[in-house]
Amino acid sequence: MKIDMKQPILDKNDAIARELRERFAEHHVYVVDLLASPGSGKTSTILATIDALRDEFNIAVIEGDIASSVDAEKIKAQGIAAVQINTGGACHLESAMIKRAIDVLDLERLDLIIVENVGNLVCPTDFDLGENAKVMILSVPEGDDKPLKYPGVFQVSEAVILNKVDTMPVFNFNQEAFEESVNQLNPQAPIFPLSATTGEGLKAWTSWLAERIRKA
Repeated sequence: MKIDMKQPILDKNDAIARELRERFAEHHVYVVDLLASPGSGKTSTILATIDALRDEFNIAVIEGDIASSVDAEKIKAQGIAAVQINTGGACHLESAMIKRAIDVLDLERLDLIIVENVGNLVCPTDFDLGENAKVMILSVPEGDDKPLKYPGVFQVSEAVILNKVDTMPVFNFNQEAFEESVNQLNPQAPIFPLSATTGEGLKAWTSWLAERIRKA
């Protein structure tokens, strides 16, 4: 006899995610779930995005990590509300965690919530958090073959950020091959090459995001 434990977990997660989505829609809050590997530059991308959009939108961040609150402290230092979730070993965030996190946020005052998921290219793809969009971040040093190795995360993403393009001359990264692979997996997803640290290419990404926040 085979017992499928995954489906009941996902069913419960999805039910809470539906409640969250309704709650976010009621308050006109746009929610982005950022997926990436450790070291891809999620936090630096978040900080650059906040800097570009904070004059127009009220922003909060939910930080997901296995342990520590280092990234949340970086966000708070910029005067932005941040809630830390430590999973204690779990490789992804779940909707129940997000539900508890938003209880300490004032949704009436927010336009955008950025969720920094746990650094992982596999587990988070299955878990709906009630977000409007999942966005994938890949950094140049990780290599152009990641869409071939981890197709699922690219397929579920509304957009793909190629970060650390300022390091392109140092690494043997084939941008054309990378973009072709992403387009085959997910032809609807725009690709935003940028450098979160230098600001190169950032405007295209933040303009795309701002347009969607305004429609929330």
